[in-house]
Amino acid sequence: MADAGGAAPDRFARQLTLRDLVAYGLAYIAPIGVLSTLGLVWSAAHGMIALAYLLGGVCMAFTAFSYAAMVREVHSAGSVYGFARVVLGPFAGFIAGWMILLDYLLIPAFVYVVMAVALGQLLPMIDRGVWIVLLAGFTTTVNWFGMRSTTRVSLGAVVGQVVVMVALIGLAGVVQWQRHGAGGLGLAPFWHSPFSLSAVLAGTSICVMSFLGFDAVSTLAEDTADRSGRTLGRAILLVLAFATALFVMAAWVLGNAMAGVQFNSLDAAAYELAANLGGVWCGLALAWAYALLVGLSNALPMQVGVARVLYAMARDRQLPGALARLHPRHNTPHVAMLASTGVSLAVALWLRGDVDRLAAFVNFGALFGFALIHVCVLVHFARAARRNGLVHVASPLLGIAVVAAILSGMNQSALLLGGAWLIAGLGWWWLQARQIGDAVAPG
Repeated sequence: MADAGGAAPDRFARQLTLRDLVAYGLAYIAPIGVLSTLGLVWSAAHGMIALAYLLGGVCMAFTAFSYAAMVREVHSAGSVYGFARVVLGPFAGFIAGWMILLDYLLIPAFVYVVMAVALGQLLPMIDRGVWIVLLAGFTTTVNWFGMRSTTRVSLGAVVGQVVVMVALIGLAGVVQWQRHGAGGLGLAPFWHSPFSLSAVLAGTSICVMSFLGFDAVSTLAEDTADRSGRTLGRAILLVLAFATALFVMAAWVLGNAMAGVQFNSLDAAAYELAANLGGVWCGLALAWAYALLVGLSNALPMQVGVARVLYAMARDRQLPGALARLHPRHNTPHVAMLASTGVSLAVALWLRGDVDRLAAFVNFGALFGFALIHVCVLVHFARAARRNGLVHVASPLLGIAVVAAILSGMNQSALLLGGAWLIAGLGWWWLQARQIGDAVAPG
């Protein structure tokens, strides 16, 4: 039986346009999400916050180019899992999918907890666990009804976040001009004396995670109307370009406004800065906008992404087959979505009082996946008759170097969890291979 859009229940409806894909990617990144680490990056970079964000965008560009190259070659909802499976073989594909699941499963949990913390500051009488369950229920309800429902909410949330960011940047610019004239918008957030490269790189290592999300657009390969992958590749690059431009602009203007301000908490620096610029009400309004806009939208694309990776792996019989079922009416991988949400919800409730530890676990899987996407580009185009030395060789090599540099600075607990997750994946692969061997062995 076909669904309302005419697609068979064993495949996704190809209906998404460039606008839908860009909205999805930006909702995943969250344009307003940069405010959560603004104070931390400003402090680590010794005030050169705009340069740190600019370098962060450039670093991620290498990975974006690799994704854009591969989505034109392999059209799979599994993202890096699908790329590695085709280019490097089933075992490498499984490892890639297994490791990216660590990132995709924990990011929604992290968002649930962060939003619960924010809402708890505004309404302290309500326990964090209540907010976590409500947020998980909201995202599941919206995503249950298909990608059209998700993209409509995502687009509205992105527009709202951009409006808030533009308003904050405008407020800071006007106040700085009134207080200091043209000197209030100087180049100190990009470069000042004494210059410290190590400080800028320290800031970059923090802010680079604000860009994560452009890669998740690749999970919608089988939902995109254009089957060539070109629209998907353009969407990935546009999402990163827009995020970089917005983040650098915000870092420049707000970085100037932060000079000389004493913050009680670097975690809440954006809200304290807003209060300094426009009054206490302005800080509270920004906190509410952040909690509502991010809390009600940021986990939506994350839930979609992980469900599609689970679906693709189950379809290839590398995970339980039930995860490969699509809803006959809404054309969503509903079983995979419910399973992933259950895991994310359990982790969020377990670590709701330990945000720092959860944050440390989030990035290992993404960086592991990024390294593999670069390897896929190098191997695939080494075999191809057509190859661009800059895009297909230099860019992925630089991308691997960037990933290695970031991994080298990651804390030990994240590395230990990543290693444990990898060992668990190898164990699952061995069990699957053994079951297949027993099934085909002569009686």
